[in-house]
Amino acid sequence: MTQGKNGITYADAGVDIDAGNALVERIKPAAKRTNRAGTMSGLGGFGALFDLKGAGYSDPVLVAATDGVGTKLRIAIDTGHLDGVGIDLVAMCVNDLVCQGAEPLFFLDYFATGKLDTDSAARVIEGIAEGCVRSGCALIGGETAEMPGMYPAGDFDLAGFAVGAMERGTALPEGVAEGDVLLGLSSDGVHSNGYSLVRKLVEVSGLGWDARCPWGDGSLGEVLLTPTRLYVTQTLAAVRAGGVHALAHITGGGLTENLPRVLPEGLGADINLDGWTLPAVFQWLAQTGGMDQAEMLKTFNCGIGMIAVVAPGRAADLTALLEGEGETVHQLGHVTAGVGVRYSGSLL
Repeated sequence: MTQGKNGITYADAGVDIDAGNALVERIKPAAKRTNRAGTMSGLGGFGALFDLKGAGYSDPVLVAATDGVGTKLRIAIDTGHLDGVGIDLVAMCVNDLVCQGAEPLFFLDYFATGKLDTDSAARVIEGIAEGCVRSGCALIGGETAEMPGMYPAGDFDLAGFAVGAMERGTALPEGVAEGDVLLGLSSDGVHSNGYSLVRKLVEVSGLGWDARCPWGDGSLGEVLLTPTRLYVTQTLAAVRAGGVHALAHITGGGLTENLPRVLPEGLGADINLDGWTLPAVFQWLAQTGGMDQAEMLKTFNCGIGMIAVVAPGRAADLTALLEGEGETVHQLGHVTAGVGVRYSGSLL
């Protein structure tokens, strides 16, 4: 009888296939919650199928977006509050899709870690499923990568991929003109951009993540982890009602950089900063860092997570519609001749 090999397994190298299989089984109910018209297959295949005709499209154009959560993950990992970052991941992708006029259809995630903790990973992916449910988007697949030696103990990274569709000829932006009204939809906090600066400012403040939040209920870490707001169903309802010429998701670069992305050449915007009150989280960040208004406006959303550029004659009706969908709407200003965003009034 010959002597066997040394018997080293993949698990000895740090990859636990059984843990990965257990995770898939655990998240299957969460993924099933996200099923929508067009969904054709569950988790576990080599690829995921989706039926565009089954989703109701006759001549569709596909739109794709990918994003992550950024260094907000560092706070989630350090505090153990993992349940909301999956919603962030979905929101960062699908909020971009609707700016093209597209309905998000399906979503895939990529979760990478050094050693898979099934419970932590499941909490994150269940949050992804919740974000998909809220935005009418099916979670039809993903990848869990266990890579020993690539990440410190307990760390992980996330990426998301969303695909949406629209009927040919309905893409946004379209028809933006001088005099169009800018409707700002309130954010739910910092969302998922600027967290490298947020973390620096918390360090400057001398507070820990478990300290009482200076401006709200709960710990500082918990409040700063408030998930990114999902604008999908609300803005699509407004688009279908007519009169929406463009949508701008206010992410990295703030209002200063993101609004011009949807304005035609030769057009800019006038925004009255007295049109809304700077939320307390941004007041605290500005005061802690001694930041000026211009820096705030090109770094953070400053309380406005999405801007709808609408026809003047439709502004009142669309405001009422969006408020009926649960949004807090602020009339920020108008599209004007010129280049870039010009501010009047003061937030600070």
